[in-house]
Amino acid sequence: MATAREWLEGARLRTLPASISPVVAGTAVAWFAGPQWSVRAVLAPLLCLVVGLGLQIGSNYANDYSDGVRGTDAYRVGPMRLVGSGVARPAAVKRAAWTGFAVAGLAGLVLVVWTAVALGPGGWVAPAVIVAVGLAAIVAAWYYTGGRRPYGYAGWGEVFVFVFFGLVAGLGTTYLVATAAASAVPWGAGLVSAVVMGLMSTAILVANNLRDLETDRQAGKLTLPARLGERGTRWLYAGLLVGVVPGVAGLAWVTTPWALLGLAGLGLVAAPVIRVVRGDSGRLLIGVLKMTGLAELAVAVLIAAGIGLGRLA
Repeated sequence: MATAREWLEGARLRTLPASISPVVAGTAVAWFAGPQWSVRAVLAPLLCLVVGLGLQIGSNYANDYSDGVRGTDAYRVGPMRLVGSGVARPAAVKRAAWTGFAVAGLAGLVLVVWTAVALGPGGWVAPAVIVAVGLAAIVAAWYYTGGRRPYGYAGWGEVFVFVFFGLVAGLGTTYLVATAAASAVPWGAGLVSAVVMGLMSTAILVANNLRDLETDRQAGKLTLPARLGERGTRWLYAGLLVGVVPGVAGLAWVTTPWALLGLAGLGLVAAPVIRVVRGDSGRLLIGVLKMTGLAELAVAVLIAAGIGLGRLA
């Protein structure tokens, strides 16, 4: 039987900034538009956070389950996996994955109802789209490494992360919070914010897949780094983080110059970028993944702080 500590490690806490950060930044952008304060305006971001965390933790357990039963995790250089190490039964890990998806779904349904109420009679299109996107996110999370032809094994994992942990999470949060707060939806600023978070979330996965590049190849898991090769992957990681700079500058342009505070968060990845470009590999990259996640969270929090200062100025 796996211990509580092993279950926490299986949830991959180092990756959770990828689901927290777009909610933080997306909420700040929505509030900058000038919301009408209400209980729903405050609770909507919390529910968005539950949705994001539920999807990510569920996805992490689903990945653990699918890779474990395939034997992909038989030889690892990264942290322990529940199924691959044999400390937990596959069925238990599978249940944990679907529990995470269920929690995300329930929180999402509350947001859908609130959106429908806020839009009034005839406003059914947006709630229907939200439901469809939510179901698509769950399906995509499961088939990342699950099913007969997992797309994560074909090099599409980074696209999934950019779309769902960037565009969908960021722009979706902005829309849902703004709607709950009865304010105009700042689509432009929300999109820029979502792209910034998507770039950083993708960098987390690239660091993870660079670490596992050789063992993934041996297991037949052709991730994007396995296809690009070691050199190309290292420059992809650096390029994703460099792309954050014009993204934050663009967000500052459409909101407030104070949003440039977000650039200070990139200081946390200065050393990781150097380590990746100079050739660190294997277990030496575990710290890189952790610092990339912390940097994304720092960028999001500092963007939110800057936008808050901009509203007060």
